[in-house]
Amino acid sequence: MNHAVEAFLNDVWKEVTSIYAKESKRIKEFKEHSRLQAGVMDYLRVAWRKGKFTWANGSIRIDIHEPYSWSDSSYKVEAGSYLTELTNELLIEEFFPALCERVERLFRSEELGVYFFDYKFKVVLEFEWEHSLLSLNQQVINKPKLSQLKQTLEQFIQTKVLSEPPVVPAEKDYFFFASHLVNPDLMKQNAGEIDPLIRRLSDKLTTNQERKSYWIGRYTWAFKSWAEDHFLPQHFNQTDDYSDKWVLKEEASHPSEDAEEMEFFLYASVQIGFNEPDTRLKYLELAVQLGSKRAADYLKIGSGKFASTYQGERVEARNNDVTQTIDIRILSEEEAAYGEALDYIIDLLRKGFPKGYTLKLKSSQKHVLPYKKLAKSKLHRFFANALSYPALFTKVAEYADTAMEEFAWYSDVEPSEKSAMPGTYAVLGLGLYSEDYFSLVCRYMGMVDTEHQMVQDGYPQAFIEAHGVKAEHMQVIVSMLLAGIDEGTKVKNLTIDRPELAEALIEALQDKESYQCEMVVCRVFGSVKKLEGAARKAEAPLKERLEQLLALSLC
Repeated sequence: MNHAVEAFLNDVWKEVTSIYAKESKRIKEFKEHSRLQAGVMDYLRVAWRKGKFTWANGSIRIDIHEPYSWSDSSYKVEAGSYLTELTNELLIEEFFPALCERVERLFRSEELGVYFFDYKFKVVLEFEWEHSLLSLNQQVINKPKLSQLKQTLEQFIQTKVLSEPPVVPAEKDYFFFASHLVNPDLMKQNAGEIDPLIRRLSDKLTTNQERKSYWIGRYTWAFKSWAEDHFLPQHFNQTDDYSDKWVLKEEASHPSEDAEEMEFFLYASVQIGFNEPDTRLKYLELAVQLGSKRAADYLKIGSGKFASTYQGERVEARNNDVTQTIDIRILSEEEAAYGEALDYIIDLLRKGFPKGYTLKLKSSQKHVLPYKKLAKSKLHRFFANALSYPALFTKVAEYADTAMEEFAWYSDVEPSEKSAMPGTYAVLGLGLYSEDYFSLVCRYMGMVDTEHQMVQDGYPQAFIEAHGVKAEHMQVIVSMLLAGIDEGTKVKNLTIDRPELAEALIEALQDKESYQCEMVVCRVFGSVKKLEGAARKAEAPLKERLEQLLALSLC
């Protein structure tokens, strides 16, 4: 071996073994280890970066994880004068093969621990010359370890994914399972094989919204990683390190798109869209640039499951289930037109159209509901317009029954304090305009995810402005108070100053837990202490009723 190559290799290997010794100790101390993780380390890059002013005044850089292009977390090693004696020929024929041999020997042993290396490992050499760059890479695979991982994954799918509830994976497994779904070494990149697994696990997690959201985030990330690390770079150049703009390569420099890969890219784009609609749109537009007719159809008419256009007597409409949009054009501003539009939307939802859709509306009426916390979106305006016709209340309630879905939100606004569960505008409007729909309001309030939705929090005040405080309304008022997110905020216009109101409140709290009673008391009186004060000052028979209420909140 050339003496300069040997000196370079020794400097590099000394640093690598020192780094690996520390990493091995750290990995062995992991308390939580997913059985779906074959190992941790899968990458090593050795690089010579030339100096800022002179080529030889540079440094050796070592990366043990594939670095982001915009980061610099490399280990730096000073090099000797031997660097000036190296050539491309020496690096290609002597240094890189020797480096790969040492890495592979260590990779196939368990010297650093069973979980130190993943089942595959990539070695990269980059050497900057004054006016050029040498880049070499080699990948090695531990076939027995890969075979074991495949068996473990199959067992995991059978016992944790396809099994009956309540069996679900541990939280530490979701990241690796999602990553394995888009790994061609482990799974065929085919929607027919992968989608049933995603749907099954998502369905099993319906009762645990926090865990389901985490799972959706993990597989969304996995699909994006596959798209941006594997598929898109084959056909596009990314304009710079900090943007998400992709420019189509010259035809001669990128392969013709593989039909199966394109099919999987479109599937991934649609799945990503449930969490990141802007990313879905961007990916579909890129697929159109590659000549995908299906992507063009997705953007224009949706999946094809629903008739994309509707021409009625008083309404024109379009829908797209992929972009989750419904377009309504009111041709004649009258009750029948809004009834026709509601029938159209209800029919779509009953056939499986996404309930968290965005509505685009063309109409001359611009009503809003008398509740300021709601987003002033086109969807809000549509239901406010429809609710201006009392004869449509029954149909609006039918829509609400069809649309309401726990742990789902309309996409008429960006995720924010204005986000609302499907059916929100219909239910809250009906509750303000008619006593006939108070039971619907109660049901809605029982479904609201109070950890992730805020728009219902101020509704009791608007409700009382519309209907006043009456004993016969106490059940629905309590349901609203319990659906609030701010447990300590008093409802300004809610006053219990008559015995019959206190008695109705006690009755409404009979089947509630003590913490719920306390929450209601805080929202009615401001705090338990203030209720104590009100009870002391009140006269019989109100005094006795307030004392009963106090006992409920303290038990």
